[in-house]
Amino acid sequence: MAHFDTEYQRLEASYNDSPPGEEDLMVHVPEGSKSPWHHIENLDLFFSHVYNLHQKNGFTCMLISEIFELMQFIFVVAFTTFLISCVDYDILFANKLVNHSQHSGDPVKVTLPDAFLPPSECSARIQTNGFLLSVLVIAGVFWIHRLIKFIYNICCYWEIHSFYISALKIPMSNLPYYTWQEVQARIVQIQKEHQICIHKKELTELDIYHRILRFKNYMVAMVNKSLLPVRFHLPLLGDTVFYTRGLKYNFELIFFWGPGSLFENEWSLKAEYKRGSNRLELAEKLGTRILWIGIANFLLCPLILIWQILYAFFSYTEILKREPGSLGARCWSLYGRCYLRHFNELDHELHSRLSKGYKPASKYMNCFISPLFTIVAKNVAFFAGSILAVLIALTIYDEDVLAVEHVLTTVTILGVAVTVCRSFIPDQHLVFCPEQLLRVILAHIHYMPDHWQGNAHRYETRDEFAQLFQYKAVFILEELLSPIVTPLILIFCLRPKALEIIDFFRNFTVEVVGVGDTCSFAQMDVRQHGHPAWMSAGKTEASIYQQAEDGKTELSLMHFAITNPHWQPPRESTAFIGLLKERVHRDSSLALAQQAVLPDNALFTSIQSLQTESEPHSLIANVIAGSSVLGYQAVRDAQASRHLSAVSEVASALRSFSPHQSAHTTHGSSQAEGPQFRGPCTMTGSGADARTASSGSSAWEGQLQSLILSEYASTEMSLHALYMHELHKQHAQLELERHLWHRRESDESGESAQEESEAHQSTPSSTIPRSASYPFASPRQTGEETAALQASFQRRYGGVSDPGMMHRAPSHFARLPLGGWAEDGQPARHPEPVPEESSEDELPPQVHKV
Repeated sequence: MAHFDTEYQRLEASYNDSPPGEEDLMVHVPEGSKSPWHHIENLDLFFSHVYNLHQKNGFTCMLISEIFELMQFIFVVAFTTFLISCVDYDILFANKLVNHSQHSGDPVKVTLPDAFLPPSECSARIQTNGFLLSVLVIAGVFWIHRLIKFIYNICCYWEIHSFYISALKIPMSNLPYYTWQEVQARIVQIQKEHQICIHKKELTELDIYHRILRFKNYMVAMVNKSLLPVRFHLPLLGDTVFYTRGLKYNFELIFFWGPGSLFENEWSLKAEYKRGSNRLELAEKLGTRILWIGIANFLLCPLILIWQILYAFFSYTEILKREPGSLGARCWSLYGRCYLRHFNELDHELHSRLSKGYKPASKYMNCFISPLFTIVAKNVAFFAGSILAVLIALTIYDEDVLAVEHVLTTVTILGVAVTVCRSFIPDQHLVFCPEQLLRVILAHIHYMPDHWQGNAHRYETRDEFAQLFQYKAVFILEELLSPIVTPLILIFCLRPKALEIIDFFRNFTVEVVGVGDTCSFAQMDVRQHGHPAWMSAGKTEASIYQQAEDGKTELSLMHFAITNPHWQPPRESTAFIGLLKERVHRDSSLALAQQAVLPDNALFTSIQSLQTESEPHSLIANVIAGSSVLGYQAVRDAQASRHLSAVSEVASALRSFSPHQSAHTTHGSSQAEGPQFRGPCTMTGSGADARTASSGSSAWEGQLQSLILSEYASTEMSLHALYMHELHKQHAQLELERHLWHRRESDESGESAQEESEAHQSTPSSTIPRSASYPFASPRQTGEETAALQASFQRRYGGVSDPGMMHRAPSHFARLPLGGWAEDGQPARHPEPVPEESSEDELPPQVHKV
């Protein structure tokens, strides 16, 4: 058995997602009773096809879409070849006269076919152009490859089509009206009958998500740990992010499925990458492979660049002519989608969440339009519009004006200029409230750096947010530059990180029964990857290297539990949820105790910020109908009553996190709310429950009910995210003050400390002196919370703690350097030692402006 000699170990799965006693279960089915879906070998591909067919609205829609993609490629190549070799541009531009009549005095009228060359001449020009011939040959080979892939996919999706009809009992005509949760519930149900996976008697929602998102979870984790080289500091542009589809394709090619990749197949990491004894050799091998792939990108750069330019031209030219201001619109960048993505979040869930945050994000970015630029845009629009109005008036009077040379071109350019200038002129009714808009954005995107809070009005925050929410024109420009920049990033930025990548895949890969090798972060285990600053203090054993940044583990756990309410979390996650419910109960009790006074806690702050603009008041008020459970009575003040009602209802929403308690809350609240809205367990239940409740109704009614379920889950998650960020903010303020006070005490002399202690004993009611430049702690801290915060502080900054107050499990690897784990009897090589965690006591923590 290999022994661990560093703190960076290969993590074991905290749970195997199997019922007790079934960890090593191998289900045996008699030969005659096997179904066509028994023991599917590649479940990753199978579940991915099931999900893709659902998202593409059935087999027919998917088939037509694939056919049009093949036709689109042929059209781009053929039409470009025709424009290059088969058009006489001298005739088209009237540089050469064409006489169609037998009499020289007749007027000459040039038609479009006059500019086309004869087929023989066109063919001769193509054959004499060697570069064009080579491009056509490469394009033909690529199209044949896509055709073979298309035929293979059709065969696979036809099998999935049969699976939907015969196993899931869902006809293709009704598939667009089923949510993915409904389809997933049926897959979990038929596992007992068909034994799709023979290694487990029962499938869980997490098993299916792990199969579909295995590689995407790795990519999200690498972005979260800042392992991928996508952030750069350029001399003139400053801090920039460059992450395109071409670069992402090369990352996946190198890590997951390309020749010589780290994975043996779609569900298993190669055995040599699980051992730390030969990490240096593997890193050198990976670096060589990255180098060759970078060189291949250099050689293919001209062809890829030509294709990118042609595809962008044919795709966006018509849109630009129809809506010139569309390039001034914004979209979520590819980096933003990866940074803001939860672990185990499917594509449609991410798209829905970011789409809801699009409008407040656009309003926030529009708050930073320069007043000087606005003045210039107004005047340019006035001058261009005046000239355009005169030309339009002349054209209406006599259409022969358009026959004048360059008149139509001038009209088009002036129209584009006016439209672009108007896109930079803000709405006159726009109110500058960036801090509130940023809170509304946070309710949907769920992730935000700490230093953004309180600095929403600064251009630095705006520039950093623009990396997540970029102009559409910037997105197109980056995609056009991708063939040139991608080889440079692979060779000079990714290649030096080969050793870190090898260590990452070894340290953060776990094997789950019935699933295979998965990213350990995707387990959403707060014990292995929780962060003390995100309510995991005292419940996590993770070192700084093992912690997920920005509360990714905690927020992903919340999102997955809300999206899949019937999923049973492991023991550590259940403890985290219990802590969350306890905090909510304390905040709600405080709100009820104050009655007419508006409470000042994280729960109330999150409700107030969400109610202002993000969601309708009625939706928030009915997320959980739990006010009757709390025994809350209306207060005399109308405004205080409205806010306190929201507090109590969201308290029930957070308590409904546990699937065992939600049923009791639902029963008590359904009578209070009536038949229009139901409690948390019903409203956020599985799609199967929703379909059963709506049996006998039309497909449209079922889709409408699914939409209501989705809105309830989305609002509940928004409330959770805001509440968690408020708690994180309070924790950061408390820890900062405690650290400053700790340093102040250590710098004082023993005599001064003794005098101060005597003074405190003589005046027990005296408070700790606080600096006016830093936030102060709330006096409403309970003993349990203080102990948890002190445990987190002692772990991060050292010092002596009272053993009677804290019981922390000893860690046998907390003070060992980097290196992974080695074979028995073989010491691991450690080129770079890692500082001890306790050495942070010598350095102040990172201070953010609040």
